[in-house]
Amino acid sequence: MQVHILDDWFDTLRGLPCFSLLDGHDVTVWTDHVEDADTLAERLAGAEALILFRERTAVRRDLLERLPRLRLISQRSVYPHIDVAACTDHGVLLCSNQHAGTPSYAAAELTWALILAAMRQIPAQAASVKAGRWQAGVGRTLRGRRLGLYGYGRIGRAVAGYAAAFGMDVVWWASEEGRARAAADGAEVAESRTAFFGEPDIVSLHIRLKPATKGIVTADDLARMRGDALLVNTSRAGLIAPGALLAALNAGRPGMAAIDVFDTEPLTDPDDPLLAHPNLIATPHIGYVTEDEFDLQFADIFDQVNAYAAGAPIHMINPEVRKKPARPT
Repeated sequence: MQVHILDDWFDTLRGLPCFSLLDGHDVTVWTDHVEDADTLAERLAGAEALILFRERTAVRRDLLERLPRLRLISQRSVYPHIDVAACTDHGVLLCSNQHAGTPSYAAAELTWALILAAMRQIPAQAASVKAGRWQAGVGRTLRGRRLGLYGYGRIGRAVAGYAAAFGMDVVWWASEEGRARAAADGAEVAESRTAFFGEPDIVSLHIRLKPATKGIVTADDLARMRGDALLVNTSRAGLIAPGALLAALNAGRPGMAAIDVFDTEPLTDPDDPLLAHPNLIATPHIGYVTEDEFDLQFADIFDQVNAYAAGAPIHMINPEVRKKPARPT
């Protein structure tokens, strides 16, 4: 099959053990990011299978209708960036392993790194010593502090394990079903949403972004946070109501934020008011960006390509495509 891989910015995949799974296919790897539909359509004109690097490129109807040879989109995890109905209409099968039993330990580790960086002022302290000014201020110890985790899922539970090792108390908030599971597991659930946002030293978001959770964290939620509290978001920017985080930081509640995700990605404007905010620590959506995580994820993605080529596709999101007549080329 003619397989195209988009957005491998650092040409990482060819150096991973899992890349050998594509032996026998005609593979093209694109290492830049293109949003223009005309350019993408021209590049992908011969593609039979398209491999996506998470959510870096959106695949919408206007692109799909210009790719008559495309039969398969293979990726991993959630797919808000893909028009599934348009895929079905155009006879394109979407395969995406939802890795139900495996948390992203890379994302959990970055969450913890951001918590440490913010509480111990690591970016400011490092900049100060490199500038010859020695210490820049006084950080805060984690032991004995309270961590609020929103979303009782795999990554959140991994972060809770790190918090326990650091001697922190953990309190949870989630959907009604998630809170029930947390309580059944013996975890502490906040008495109310108001208490969840208002009491902890740190609140970290670990929720899947879907239509029901878009903007689920409101300006009122953030306003309830303490002036010395930290908000962490390594999940998705869309979980927070548009503009609410910047307004909250400007108002001083919470006092600080540490985030890995933005409404616009890649965000390359250093003057963006949120990115440039003095009370924000930021990383460029690298929660899953490790060699280990890539090898794990793309082994799944490449397996999906091979399964399709063998006539036995796996992890199908729109299996009804299999019943449609072949798409004309």
